[in-house]
Amino acid sequence: MKSVRLIAALFAVQALFFALAPNAMAADGVGLAGRVGDKTITLFCFGVIAFFPILVITLSIIQGRLEARKDRRRYDLERLS
Repeated sequence: MKSVRLIAALFAVQALFFALAPNAMAADGVGLAGRVGDKTITLFCFGVIAFFPILVITLSIIQGRLEARKDRRRYDLERLS
């Protein structure tokens, strides 16, 4: 019964997206940021390119610290047991 509700909800959301799609289109190519030039698009794309390596590096540092913490706890439990 839950899967039927889930499928019905997904269809309802999809129908809503299709109904609102024409309103999402910008008039004459002008979106929320107004008219944008090549420089704006280039800088935005460079920002996207820079975001992912920074994200990977940050998450790797966090994972390394968590692994070190786990290893210290495991060592302390073995030493005290």
